[in-house]
Parts: sequence; structure tokens; C-alpha cells
Amino acid sequence: MQQLLTILINGVTTGMIYAAFALALVLIWRSTRIVNFAQAPMAMITTYVALVVIDAGYSYWIGFGVALLCGLLLGALTERLVIRFVDSSSHINPVILTLGLFIIIHAVAAIIFGNQFRSFPAPFGLTGQRIGDVNVALTGYDIFKIVAVLVVLGLLILLFRFTDLGLKMRASAFEQEVAKLLGVRVSRMLTLGWALAAVVGSLAGLLIAGGSLVHPGYMDSIVVFGFVAAVLGGLDSPAGAVVGGLLMGVGLSFVSGYLGQDLVSSAALVILIVVLLLRPSGLFAGSAARRV
Repeated sequence: MQQLLTILINGVTTGMIYAAFALALVLIWRSTRIVNFAQAPMAMITTYVALVVIDAGYSYWIGFGVALLCGLLLGALTERLVIRFVDSSSHINPVILTLGLFIIIHAVAAIIFGNQFRSFPAPFGLTGQRIGDVNVALTGYDIFKIVAVLVVLGLLILLFRFTDLGLKMRASAFEQEVAKLLGVRVSRMLTLGWALAAVVGSLAGLLIAGGSLVHPGYMDSIVVFGFVAAVLGGLDSPAGAVVGGLLMGVGLSFVSGYLGQDLVSSAALVILIVVLLLRPSGLFAGSAARRV
């Protein structure tokens, strides 16, 4: 029973990290129709920025805020200086470019920050709770992760369902010419989409870094797990991203606990293949409109 409870709690907390990264992918997909594989190294850069601020003697929360602000700027600059000049007649071109950015950002981070492991602090305790005779592996920091992701989910739902800004972002992603005719500043909406997605990605990077060691490749595995979570829930659904992240986290936690850590990556790829075969649009995909 103790092992089962520990595996379940670890799965939920890890799943929330996958969900945070999946939310970043969903946000940029909804606002630009691009899958950004450079999201992980971008988040890694902002995490190192937070670490530099904290090591300089400032509080965790100042470093946290500076990292999110840097994520906002990095996302906006990436769209304005790189993505905007790519031929978008084919959807694959921007995706290939983000893969190139993945490699470039990794190399730059290794040059600037080095390849050594560095400790990153956590804002809350990392000790589990004791309820009666049972030790529960749910820490204060785990609760912070859960709350942070749920808050982001709520904000994204509000943005896309109840604000004109969210409607303009989606219109810019789907029909740029029509959006321009309606007076929407499409270029500004695309930049905003990249900027907000980078903020959410930075949050995911900070959440996974807390209380552990960071290095230029510490976010690499999250690319796979977060992408599978986003596809599982549906690339167009913020709620689906969170559910997909939780399903991935809990499922892979059971695989690790009962079958071994070596099978975790393989299990994630099996889940991706099954989803693409049975429901390629994801669990929360809406019905697609057809022109007749």
C-alpha cells in the first residue's frame, strides 16, 4: 500500500510538470499552428537566468520572476527575429527550424554556463508528510507544482474562451488573411503567442529544476514526455494537456515502479503510437468542421 501510494503521488506531481510543458506546446499551437521543439532549451536558458539571480544573493522569487520575464522576451524575440522570416507555405519549415534552434541553444548554454551539474533551490520543503502511521511522499513543493499548473490552466481557458485577445490569437493562427481584413494585427498576435508560450515553458523549467540538479540537457526528456502528453490530450485543448500530462505521469510512474526505469522512454513512445493510431486528434479533440 505504501509503495502504491508513493508511486501514485510521484506520478501526479511528475505529470503536472509534463502538463506544464504540454500547456506551452498547446498555447503556441493554438496561437500560431506551430509545434515548437525548441521550447525545452528555451526554458532551460531561463532557468539558468533564475539560478544566476539567486546565486547573486537575491531571493528565489525574484529569480523566479526574472526567469518568467526573460521567457517572455525570449519568446517574442524568437518569433520576431527568426520564425517570422521562415517560408510558412509549408508547415514543416518552422518545425525544422525549431529543431535547429534546439541544437543551437544547447550549444550556447553549454558555452555560457558550462556542462557541470548545478544545484537549484526549491521555495518550499522537500520533506513528505506523515499522516498517522503512513508516510505520504507529498511535499510542500509538490503542492506548489500542482497549484501553479492549475492556475495556468485556468488563465489559458479564460484567455481563449472569454477574451477578445484570445479570439484574435486564434483567428491569426487559422486564417491570417481574414483576420487582417477584420482589423487584427496578425504579426502582433503571433509574437504574443510565442511570448506567452515561452513564459509557460519557463514555468515548466523552473518547476522541474526546483530541489534538483540542472545542466544544459536537463529538459531534454521533457520534450518527449510533454509532447506525448499534448498529443494525448489534444494539441488544441489546454484541459487536455493537463489530463494528458497526468495520465503520462501516473502511467510512467507505474512503469518505473513495477517494470523498471529503463522501460519508461519506450512506454512513452508506445503511448504516442497507440494514440496516433486510435485517436490522432487527442482525447479532448473537438469535431472538425468540413467545407461542403
